[in-house]
Amino acid sequence: MNKIRILFWSVIVTGIASCNSQTSPEIMTVLGPISASEIGTTLAHEHILVDFIGADSTGYHRWDRKHVVEKALPFLEAIQAKGCQTFMECTPAYVGRDPVLMKSIALKTGLNILTNTGFYGSGKNKFIPSRAIQMSPEELAAEWTAEFHDGIEGTGVRPGFIKISVDRNDSLIPMHEKLVRAAALTHLETGLAIMSHTGPDKPAFDQLGILAEYGVSPEAFIWTHAQAGTLDGWIKAARMGAWISLDNVNEKRTQEYIENLSALKAAGLLRQVLLSHDSGWYRVGQKDGGKYNGYTTIFTELIPALLQNGFDDEDIEDLLHHNPARAFTIQIRTI
Repeated sequence: MNKIRILFWSVIVTGIASCNSQTSPEIMTVLGPISASEIGTTLAHEHILVDFIGADSTGYHRWDRKHVVEKALPFLEAIQAKGCQTFMECTPAYVGRDPVLMKSIALKTGLNILTNTGFYGSGKNKFIPSRAIQMSPEELAAEWTAEFHDGIEGTGVRPGFIKISVDRNDSLIPMHEKLVRAAALTHLETGLAIMSHTGPDKPAFDQLGILAEYGVSPEAFIWTHAQAGTLDGWIKAARMGAWISLDNVNEKRTQEYIENLSALKAAGLLRQVLLSHDSGWYRVGQKDGGKYNGYTTIFTELIPALLQNGFDDEDIEDLLHHNPARAFTIQIRTI
C-alpha cells in the first residue's frame, strides 16, 4: 500500500474519529441505531435464512417471507424467554440476506436484529456476484459503505457490521485478500466491526496483517469460527485486541467449550470472547425450509455448566452482554 493512500486514509480517519468522539457509542440495528448500553444479552453469530444456490441464481423470489417468519418465530421467542435481547443475523448478501425480512421480524418480536454488508468468499467464490470479481478493493468498499450511509437496496435498513469470508487455506487467494482490503477501507469509513468467517490460525493472522497495512486495529476484527483454531492462536490474537468468536455451541460440545473458555479465562482474556450457536438456518430450496435448529443451548446447557466450573455471573455478563456491546459498537479503531 503506497504512502499517498495511507496518508489519505489517515486524514479521513482522523476527521471521522473526531466527529465520532462527540457522540455516544451506538449499535446499528435493522430498525435504526440504539445505544450500545441497550444491547443486553446478545447472540453474536446466528442465522435465520440461508440460500446456498449461488450468487448468480439467488434472489428474493426464492422464498416466501411469511413462511420464513412462521418457521423462525417460535425459535426467536424461545430465546427471548431466556432473556436474549439482541441477535446478530450473519447471513451475507447473495447467501440469503433479506433486510425486509429482518425488519419485519424485528418489528414482530421486539428483538434488536443486526444485518451486515460485505461478500462471502468461501466456497470457491460461489457466493460472490460475478461483477465483483474484477472490482478493486476501493470499488467494493464504496458499495459496502453506500449501504451503511444510504441503506440496503432502497429499504432504509442499514448494516450493523461487515461480514466477509475467506477459505481455510494456508494462504489467502487474491479474491479473499481483496475482500479483506475492502473491509479495512469500509471500516475506516463507517466504523463497522469486521466479522470474518475464518477458522484456523493462519488465515486469521493473514487478515490481521492486511488490516495492519491500512492502520486498522485488531480490535475491529472478529475471528469467526475461531474454535477451528488453537489456544495459542486465540491468546496471541486476543492479546493484540482481536475478538475470538466461539460460535458453534451445541449440546455435544459443552465440555469442549467449558475447557476452551476456562483456558481463556485463566489467560485473563475472557473479555475478548464472543459466544453463539451459528444456528437457525431456514434452508431455501428444502421442503418446509428444512430442519430449523434453535438458539437456546447456551442458556440451557452451557451457562449452567460454566457456573458449576469456576465461572460467575460477571463472567457470563461479559460473554453475552459487555463483550458484544464493545465489539459491535460503531467506532473507527486504528493502530
